[in-house]
Amino acid sequence: MRHTKVKDLLNSTTTLQEVNAKGWVRTFRNNQFIALNDGSTINNIQCVVDFENTPEETLKRITTGAAVSVIGTLVESKGAGQKYEIQVNKLEILGDSDAEKFPMQPKKHSLEFLRENAHLRVRTNAFGAIMRVRSVLSYAVHSYFQQKGFVYVNTPIITGADAEGAGEMFQVTSLPLDNLPKNEEGNIDFKEDFFGKHTNLTVSGQLEGETFAMALGQIYTFGPTFRAENSNTSRHLAEFWMIEPEVAFNDLDDNMDLAEDFIQYVIKYALDNCGDDLKFLEGRLLEEEKSKPQADRSEMPLLEKLNFVLENNFKRVSYTEAIDILRDSTPNKKKKFSYLINEWGADLQSEHERYLVEKHFKCPVILYDYPANIKAFYMRLNDNTEPGRETVRAMDILFPGIGEIVGGSEREERYDVLVQKMEALGIDKEELYWYLDTRRFGSATHAGFGLGFERLVLFVTGMTNIRDVIPFPRTPGSAEF
Repeated sequence: MRHTKVKDLLNSTTTLQEVNAKGWVRTFRNNQFIALNDGSTINNIQCVVDFENTPEETLKRITTGAAVSVIGTLVESKGAGQKYEIQVNKLEILGDSDAEKFPMQPKKHSLEFLRENAHLRVRTNAFGAIMRVRSVLSYAVHSYFQQKGFVYVNTPIITGADAEGAGEMFQVTSLPLDNLPKNEEGNIDFKEDFFGKHTNLTVSGQLEGETFAMALGQIYTFGPTFRAENSNTSRHLAEFWMIEPEVAFNDLDDNMDLAEDFIQYVIKYALDNCGDDLKFLEGRLLEEEKSKPQADRSEMPLLEKLNFVLENNFKRVSYTEAIDILRDSTPNKKKKFSYLINEWGADLQSEHERYLVEKHFKCPVILYDYPANIKAFYMRLNDNTEPGRETVRAMDILFPGIGEIVGGSEREERYDVLVQKMEALGIDKEELYWYLDTRRFGSATHAGFGLGFERLVLFVTGMTNIRDVIPFPRTPGSAEF
C-alpha cells in the first residue's frame, strides 16, 4: 500500500479511509499514542496503537527516533489540538533507535549541542522548520528571477581570480603537499599543478557574471562561495551560498530598486508558503528572548517584523549622511561603540549598521556612495568628487538583527578608469584580461549585487547564529560531517 505524507493526511477532507503513514517516532505515550513525523510538516500525526493486541516486544521497540510504518483508519481526533489521528491496525518497525543512545530526545537542547549533532538536529522541530523555510526561500529566489526573464548562470567554483581583492581564499591544488615542486626562484611551481596555474575556490561569481550580463542582458548566479576568513562570529561562514544578479544598462538607482523588490518578494513568498513553520519559529524566538534583558530583545515578534519589511520602503541614506548621524550619536559620544566614528572615511562595522537600522531609522536602510578606498576595484567612481573624498557608486542594504544583508554597486564601465584603479591596487591586468575585454568591446553601464543566502534565511527564521541556518556549517577549525 502506497504511503501518504503526514502533511496530506492532516489536510485531508475524507475520513474513515484506510491509510499508510511512514515516519519517525517523536514520542510514544502510555504504550498507546505515537506522535509520528515524516518531515513534510512541523505537525505530527497521532497514531493510536491497540496496545492490548500488540506484542510487548513490538511496543518496546517504539522509541523516539525509530522509523515505523503504520496502516490504519484516518478518523477525527478526540484529543485537543489535532484534527485527525490514525487508529492503527498494523504496525511495522522499519528501523530501531536505541532510546538510551539517541541524542535527539524529546526535551530542550542547547543550540551548541545541536550543532555538534548536525547530522541529527534536523529531526527536531526547530531545525525541520528552518530547513523547510530555507528550501522555500531557495525556490523563491529562482522563481523571482525566472519570472523577470533573468538567465541563470553557473559561474565557476574553481577560479584564478580574486573578485574582492582581499586574498582570503582557499587554494585548490593537486600537488603533493609533502613534496612540492619548486621553480628556479625556489617558489612553488604551479605550472606543475593540475590547471597549470595558481587557483582558488571562488569568493564570488560576480566578475564572470558580468561577462554574461554584457551579452544576455540580465543574469543571476546562485551557488556556493568560500572565504578563508578566520572569523569565529555568529555572522560568518567559510562556505556559504550567494545570490548575484547582474543587469546591463542598470545604474545604481535601478540596482537599489531591484534589490528591494527582490527581498520583499522572497520574504512574502516565505510568509505565504511557510505559515506553520514561521509561527513555530516565532514562538521559539519569544521563548528564547525571555531570558534576555529587555534592551536585547527584538522590538517586534518575527511575523510582525517580516510584514514590516514588506510594508515599508527601505530608507536610502548616503554614506556621508550616515557618518554624520553616527558621529553625533549617543553611543559614539559616550564611547559605547567598540569602533568610534571620528571622521569621514571610516569603514562601518556591524555595530554601526545595526544602530542605523534598529535605533535611528527603525527600518531597513540602503547606504550608498561609499569612500572609494574601502570598496572593491570594480565599483564605478563617482564624477565630481573632491580630492581625498572620492566615492564610488556602491550600496549596502542593512537589516535589523544582522546588519549588512546585500552589497552591490554600479560597475566601472570605463576601460581607462578601471585600468587605473587596478594598477593603483596592484591587480594583475594580464590575469584579468578577459574582464577588461568587456570594457573594450561594447562596454555599457551595468550594475549588480550579492546577497548572502544564509543571512536571508537567518532574518526570515529569526535565528541568531548563521551556523543554524545551513545544514552543515563550515567554520574555522570545524569541517565536521
